[in-house]
Amino acid sequence: MKTKNVNLLFALVAVLLFGFSCFCISRMNQTNNQLINCRNHVLEFKETMLRLKNKSENNHQNLVKVLHQLKHKVAPAKPSGSILEKKVNMLGQDETVFNQFEILKFFLPHLRTAGNIYPDIAIGKQRAGVSFALGITTIDRGNHTYLKQTLTSVLSRMTPEEEEDSVVIVSVADTDENYLKSVVHMVKTRFRKQVQSGALEVISIPALFYPQTLLEKKTTKNEKNWQIKQVLDFCILMLYAQPKATYYLQLEDDIVAKKMYFTKMKDFVNSVTSKDWFYIEFSVLGFIGKLFRSKDLMDFVHFFLIFYRAKPIDVLLDDIALLRMCSFGGPLRSCLQLKREVRVQYKPSLFQHVGTHSSFPGREQHLKDHYY
Repeated sequence: MKTKNVNLLFALVAVLLFGFSCFCISRMNQTNNQLINCRNHVLEFKETMLRLKNKSENNHQNLVKVLHQLKHKVAPAKPSGSILEKKVNMLGQDETVFNQFEILKFFLPHLRTAGNIYPDIAIGKQRAGVSFALGITTIDRGNHTYLKQTLTSVLSRMTPEEEEDSVVIVSVADTDENYLKSVVHMVKTRFRKQVQSGALEVISIPALFYPQTLLEKKTTKNEKNWQIKQVLDFCILMLYAQPKATYYLQLEDDIVAKKMYFTKMKDFVNSVTSKDWFYIEFSVLGFIGKLFRSKDLMDFVHFFLIFYRAKPIDVLLDDIALLRMCSFGGPLRSCLQLKREVRVQYKPSLFQHVGTHSSFPGREQHLKDHYY
């Protein structure tokens, strides 16, 4: 009897174990099915994300192409009967030409109701797609002018191939129309070949661009206002030149260039191995001989416009290099070392300052680049 009960107990345990095994197998099959379904969903999700990524990349590439086309599109000429051949003044409200000058409205409130703005083009073929744009701002210095000497030096020391791959832009930042006429006449007479080829342009900045306080006669001898206007002069010229070339070189209207300066500058730019350079100095004086990548110009202009009332532009240029490279609370020595790495200096300098009569009324200056 006892043996029979034991056998029944074993049989019951066996049945329970079999039932539990079947239950476990069933649950495992369900789990496996769930895992398989989950894996299939993951794979499907991954494929969907991959398709979206590819579509996004294609859209991005198309957008870059469109922006690139817009970036290199220059405002169309609008002929007028003016003796100065002004081709572009105020673009119509209905025109869709990409206008980089709209950024000025964020920093100069008086321009916000002005519609679309653009400098006046007095002379020029609106050349674009070149390697180098060279910018020169000029204002009336009374009986003292260095612009003809500067242009002769800059243009005569290019090879024909270099002249073809560059554009020199003279920006007349003076509201006196007589001075503009004199510059136009001089350029047409002395540099007719370069004007006809498109290698030389003259633009003028309408008075509309400036806050009225900078143009009032009673403030023309105010050094602070002179510095403020000078920053705006450079910013406007940079905005105009930015879509035209790969690199932008800032010059002034009272300098001379070394022989073969252009070849040396081009060779040096191509030899710089670091891709992190911020700008290259081909002169240690002020804002003369500073070379920028055109794609970086908008960043510089934004910074200059934020602080255009605070400091001269050459000081702001040094500030932006410090801000870019120096972390808060970091050691000064490492900060200065990093700044030297992004601000590349070329020696000997390729440009010399020759003007003694400053663009600031009544001042004489005898600054010389000792590395020239």
